[in-house]
Amino acid sequence: MVKLHIKKGDESQFLYETTVEMPVDDLVKDVSAIYNGRLKVQRLCAEMEELAKHGVTLPPNMQGLTEEQLVELKLKDDWGEKCIPSGGWIEFKDPLTIRNGKAPQKNMADLINKTIKEAKDMISKKKVQSDDLVTQATVKEALDILRGAVMIVYPMGLPPHDKIKQEIENGRIYLEHRHL
Repeated sequence: MVKLHIKKGDESQFLYETTVEMPVDDLVKDVSAIYNGRLKVQRLCAEMEELAKHGVTLPPNMQGLTEEQLVELKLKDDWGEKCIPSGGWIEFKDPLTIRNGKAPQKNMADLINKTIKEAKDMISKKKVQSDDLVTQATVKEALDILRGAVMIVYPMGLPPHDKIKQEIENGRIYLEHRHL
């Protein structure tokens, strides 16, 4: 077995274990899949932090508009009425007006944030210091726990335009075509 230390510049990314018999093409594909999967987990975590603070994403035609503009244009967020977090919501307006301001209750927001921390720890660059490997299975598990947290807090699902839903759906397709 050979252990590779994957870096970007001088910065450690993760450790990868392989054999000397593994074809270089397969090695590059596998390492690339792990690296890209880690980026996906990080994007998903960033979006989920906003979900926990401000609720689901507004439809694209409503993002960035003031309350007055929404009334004047007679725009309504139908998805925001369907996608209510488990246990109800508290109003916490998004200063960027990208999300609807219907944040999950504290216990559900805590669940999301705890899961985000757990997923980030699974793919952390600090794993290099502790000599722990990151594999495609590790990335898949991180994505699965994030997906699970979203399903617990939003059992009815997220709007189709929400970046979290898009990342999760894309992740399923991505992982189904990879060998774990």
